[in-house]
Amino acid sequence: MRLLALSGSLRARSSNGAVLRSALAFWDGPTATADIGSLPHFNPDLDGEGATPPAPVAALRTAVAAADALLVVSPEYAHGVPGVLKNALDWLVSSGECVDKPVAVVTASPFPTGGDHANAQLREILRMMTGEVVAAACREIPAIGPKIDPTTERVKDEATLSDLRAALSHLATAAAAAPVTSESP
Repeated sequence: MRLLALSGSLRARSSNGAVLRSALAFWDGPTATADIGSLPHFNPDLDGEGATPPAPVAALRTAVAAADALLVVSPEYAHGVPGVLKNALDWLVSSGECVDKPVAVVTASPFPTGGDHANAQLREILRMMTGEVVAAACREIPAIGPKIDPTTERVKDEATLSDLRAALSHLATAAAAAPVTSESP
């Protein structure tokens, strides 16, 4: 089963990037991370009927269509979804690649809330896009800073790693049970 990850942070050494890399290690199968930083700003005029989407948009849609499950890992900015991630999701709204796709949302924050606002917003956006948000696979990770090893840029906290392992297990179970679509190779 193929897993595609979307990161809400473009920072090279982001704590959410460390969470994403750590979580991917628990997936039994091929994984990839979408390049959402190269997407143009969403513009419905570029996405209308008969329009050819910009190359980075087409690449994102192809990657999402080929995935059996999605993992969205994101920080929270100003109690919300980072703009780069919202932009990527906007490009996927009308194209249908997320329909019935099992998806997990993981947010991590230096604050005790664990990015709860962004997590709730992402779940709602993905549900509206008719993705299958797997509640048992969604996580909010509080006080992330000390849980990251700055040398390896991975999560070092055993309880957090165990929780990520469980989340990915729930996502894999949902992906295995999901109906196979004609878009999946």
